[in-house]
Amino acid sequence: MDIVDLILLACTVADPSACHEYRMTVQSSGSLQTCAMQAEPYLAQWAEEHPGYRVTRWRCVWPEQEQEKM
Repeated sequence: MDIVDLILLACTVADPSACHEYRMTVQSSGSLQTCAMQAEPYLAQWAEEHPGYRVTRWRCVWPEQEQEKM
């Protein structure tokens, strides 16, 4: 199992133009594409915990790749 950052874009239900990126660290086996395809349970849990938001997009990245961008 690898540690992967799942980055999701969520917009408020009240104002769909008000969107923000949120990050969660998850375990995944395989490629980043596999992570993205298997992300639905994590996204569903996040959405349940944040009822005022709607998840519009998501992607997976290796943690060290995101740190290089900063």
